[in-house]
Amino acid sequence: MSSLAISGGMPVRREPFPSWPVTGTADREKLLEVFDSGKWWYGEKVREFEERYAAFHDAKHGITCANGTVALEVALLACGIGAGDEVIVPPYTFMATASAVLKINAIPVFADIELDTCNLDPEDVERKINSKTKAVIPVHIAGLPVDMDAFRALAQKHKLALIEDACHSWGSKWRGKGTGAIGDCGVFSFQMSKNITSGEGGILLTDKEEIADTARSYTNCGRIKGGAWYEHYLMGSNLRMTELQAAILLGQLERLEEQTLKREKNAAYLDEQLKNMPGISLMKKDARVTRRSYHMYIFRFLPEEWLGVSRDKFLEALRAEGIPSSAGYNIPLYKNPLFQQQGEGPRYCPISCPYHGQGMDYTQVVCPNAELISREGCWIPHTALLAEEQDMKDIACAIRKIWEGRRELAGI
Repeated sequence: MSSLAISGGMPVRREPFPSWPVTGTADREKLLEVFDSGKWWYGEKVREFEERYAAFHDAKHGITCANGTVALEVALLACGIGAGDEVIVPPYTFMATASAVLKINAIPVFADIELDTCNLDPEDVERKINSKTKAVIPVHIAGLPVDMDAFRALAQKHKLALIEDACHSWGSKWRGKGTGAIGDCGVFSFQMSKNITSGEGGILLTDKEEIADTARSYTNCGRIKGGAWYEHYLMGSNLRMTELQAAILLGQLERLEEQTLKREKNAAYLDEQLKNMPGISLMKKDARVTRRSYHMYIFRFLPEEWLGVSRDKFLEALRAEGIPSSAGYNIPLYKNPLFQQQGEGPRYCPISCPYHGQGMDYTQVVCPNAELISREGCWIPHTALLAEEQDMKDIACAIRKIWEGRRELAGI
């Protein structure tokens, strides 16, 4: 009989990992308080959450909105990015990092990532900068902050807006300061899978009052501080968060630090267990990262050491052993159909739009590291990191078991 669960053997574990979201009495009480009040729309709870979340991230201003995607769009607009401007983004991220640029009629330009962090490579970013470049959006992938020292220096040198896509980094800190307001501004998502969630929702953080006021106007139908209710100064939209969402987030926020520290502790344990494990490569650590949120635990699967076993087959075997895991982003963004199609007309603008003088041919884009990690990346979700040390032992044991059974898995 096979030893591997994928072939009929006994799995390492049958017990489930923690479910998500985690809720408690505080969430219920705050939600019912708003529900019973009948004041469901954009008021005291929203303001309270904005203030508390900004303080949690060492930021001066917080502006909530409907979700993380529109938070990125608002951030770009608030930083003065517009039609025809180029914005450098990574290709190893969720679609919104690039689609937000397209939505404001600007042009995303892809720079490669660092293979040992999965984060945007500042050296490749600098190679992509030209006279049209107006902003860069580094993403703190899996909660690991990018090299903010390097990006702040780049932004200052080339007079670029620096917008942090912090949608994986609730609670992460760089040199003791929370992510989000280290650059000009940063955005977070509270979508259902996130480490703090209200089903949907987002927030923009900044230390700059002008950006905060402009962002507020864009999310609040173009109104401004001190203006009359029916006076609209910008082409804003209704992107506001509700009191019900804010009530849930206030409850979630009460346990976010504790959960963040637990994920960080369990990830450190996994690092210790797996650091000498053949066939996989862990992400690099940076002493300037003083806290890390871990939206997922990422490692690379090195296929050349696995006797022909594919990454996807390895992950299938890992799930069979009872360990939740996935391939994550399995293609770089520029290989999505949106960027690969060619044509004319509004559907293709600004990808192929005469308004900008020339079309962008994304079929010619190559970012070798992003393509490699898309083939080799393995994700363990943040929910697993809320378990106990014994559960981390099970994860390491399952990976080790599959390594020892790799000949069987390869069919040799």
